[in-house]
Amino acid sequence: GAYICGEETSLLNSIEGVRPYPRNKPPFPAVEGLFACPTIVNNVETITNIPAIIANGAEWHAKLGHPEDPGTRLWCISGHVEKPGVYEIETGYSLQALIDGPCGGIKGGAKLKAVIPGGSSSKVLLPDQVARVTMDTPGIRAEGSSLGSAAIIVLDESVDMVDALLNLMKFYAHESCGQCTPCREGTPWIVQILQRFMDGTGRVEDLDLIDDLAVNIEGRTVCALADGACWPLTSIIKKFRHEFVAKVAGAAVEAASA
Repeated sequence: GAYICGEETSLLNSIEGVRPYPRNKPPFPAVEGLFACPTIVNNVETITNIPAIIANGAEWHAKLGHPEDPGTRLWCISGHVEKPGVYEIETGYSLQALIDGPCGGIKGGAKLKAVIPGGSSSKVLLPDQVARVTMDTPGIRAEGSSLGSAAIIVLDESVDMVDALLNLMKFYAHESCGQCTPCREGTPWIVQILQRFMDGTGRVEDLDLIDDLAVNIEGRTVCALADGACWPLTSIIKKFRHEFVAKVAGAAVEAASA
């Protein structure tokens, strides 16, 4: 199904054969879910942990990984690494060690530019943050980001962060279910603005416009898809603002010499 079906109530609506709009909560699915019956919706990764916990006990599980966020996670690594893939590793593991060890380092020996640590909806980390962060909830929160789906995207120095952000925002604009006005109208508008930077018609003041849009989108929708679009948006603009400004300056120089 659509990306929006990753939201539990949207998934329930899809199973019922109706448009997969996320539902207002409460009532929560555990009270009123599929066909108005109490329903538990869990991630497959959560369910696969149950047999081992039953067999070995909760105390055994609590000793795995970080004490405040115990257990293992399936880390899906993509992007510019030598060995992308899915790795099951205990929480509390160093992100830098994960990239340099199991993943074989940055592809071709290139320089690390940024990492999106928890799927496309998490805030971007710079190399100095990657070097010190541990992959657990307290560790990642300390760096202002989130684990999310544990889908780690590694970006090397060749990446144009304006283009990368445009690609992310196109995804969210396409996957918006259209139920909530801020998400339905806001994400395509952001795509249009970012496209202007790529086309050489962007303005520095457009960055303030994007920030204003993000403020008026985040927290104003039924589900968190719109929030997930705003988190990488605002963090990439904050940490790589110079790349957006350079696009504007480059376009001005090009126009002057034409």
